[in-house]
Amino acid sequence: MRNMTVEIWQCDHNGVYLAQGSAGGRADSNFQGFGKFTTGSTGEYRFRTIKPVPYTGRTPHIHVKVKKGDREWLTTQLFINGHPQNNRDGVLDGLRDPFERELVLVDFKPIKGSKIGELSARFDIVLGRTPDERRERRFR
Repeated sequence: MRNMTVEIWQCDHNGVYLAQGSAGGRADSNFQGFGKFTTGSTGEYRFRTIKPVPYTGRTPHIHVKVKKGDREWLTTQLFINGHPQNNRDGVLDGLRDPFERELVLVDFKPIKGSKIGELSARFDIVLGRTPDERRERRFR
């Protein structure tokens, strides 16, 4: 959908979130830790960030929230497909349905021709309409 707000947030390469402050001098002052993007006419969005890293008790992940105005449509996390810590992550382990689990696992692939080893990851977000929204649209 167009004009949706997609937000991401994650820890820096030291495993420190922006909300933790300097974390005893370990925080990367050059890393913003979050991003916001308004989707285009075909619902596309794009971010440039670092590949997520693990920190104590968690496998690497990026938080994702989708909103339109004040309404939150989705809050989730995306995880690196095949990361060895995935099997020990409490949040990811909470997804018991194999299909649901597969939806949040993302492949990070090298970008062809990158001279600095950049990676690309694709995370498609599919949103449905509630019954009330379908009914409202039908009667307009």
